[in-house]
Amino acid sequence: MNLVPSGICFYLSVTVCWLTVEVDASWWYMGTLGSQVMCDNIPGLVNKQRQLCRQNPKVMQAIGAGMKDWISECQHQFRNHRWNCNITARDHNLFGRLLLRSSREVAFVYAISSAGVVHTLARACSQGELDSCSCDPTKKGSSQDAKGSFDWGGCSDHVAHAMRFSQSFVDAKERKESDARALMNLHNNQAGRKAVKRFMTLECKCHGVSGSCSVRTCWSAMADFRRTGDHLRKRYNGAVQVVINQHGAGFTVSFPHFKRPTKNDLVYFEDSPDYCIRDHTSGSMGTEGRVCNRTSRGVDGCEVMCCGRGYDTSRLNQTTKCECKFHWCCAVHCRDCHQQVDVHTCKKQT
Repeated sequence: MNLVPSGICFYLSVTVCWLTVEVDASWWYMGTLGSQVMCDNIPGLVNKQRQLCRQNPKVMQAIGAGMKDWISECQHQFRNHRWNCNITARDHNLFGRLLLRSSREVAFVYAISSAGVVHTLARACSQGELDSCSCDPTKKGSSQDAKGSFDWGGCSDHVAHAMRFSQSFVDAKERKESDARALMNLHNNQAGRKAVKRFMTLECKCHGVSGSCSVRTCWSAMADFRRTGDHLRKRYNGAVQVVINQHGAGFTVSFPHFKRPTKNDLVYFEDSPDYCIRDHTSGSMGTEGRVCNRTSRGVDGCEVMCCGRGYDTSRLNQTTKCECKFHWCCAVHCRDCHQQVDVHTCKKQT
């Protein structure tokens, strides 16, 4: 089984990189070279990706610019976890050797990044930033829901188009590899894309006398990306450990009492490291210096976060706005209030 990931890491200002063992192959590069030169000189892309890159330079730029959104969401979801989706810009590699392991954290990274591509691309289409797409053309005429009939109007997010492009571009390398790790990545990519579609909502505006809502104009809209992140975090908690089946074309659960994974579940092969100490081979950054909650018994508590090593306490001066009052018209005046707070951070490994 080839465990070299074709996963994604991103240098936020200029690069989206495809990680391999020996090179940091660029995925999207927002530079001044021009799309032809850019796409032809990026190592690690398969032919289909190069072709799509040349044909859609503005799409690549839009997706690259949106990478900060899913990275931020990943870090929000794991802010109190030993592994906190930490990144490093060293050598243009944001996740390091973490991606070499087929763990549940890697499953989440693939899912949230794939979801981020769909969300960013659909939003760019709806906002008129791309020539190749716009609002969902299928949302026209009349329809109905539980509240009655309505007319399609406004601009519906074209999530179907975004999912198709993401599948064509993001999955291209995995479909060429077709080994066990590629199957894992493909499954988690699709679970991420489906999570965006899952939270599509129907938004409507009422028309009629005195707001009677006798006539409604509606459009289909994506939910805030936080809902996708929350959903994938729950899927991470319930991720299913699998092995490749005897035909090499699918998964079977690692243990008989495990549930069979659905298309919405995240799957992984290998147990995670404990992430307690810095370990170059596993990609663990460790928890030395991480802030912990002294009174919590959860994963953010000092006992769990610091892996039993103990913690240091420092007292800091904190300034906040307080005693705010509204003055007519039109200002809010506040005092600066000073207080001392204790901050607890994990000790280093002895």
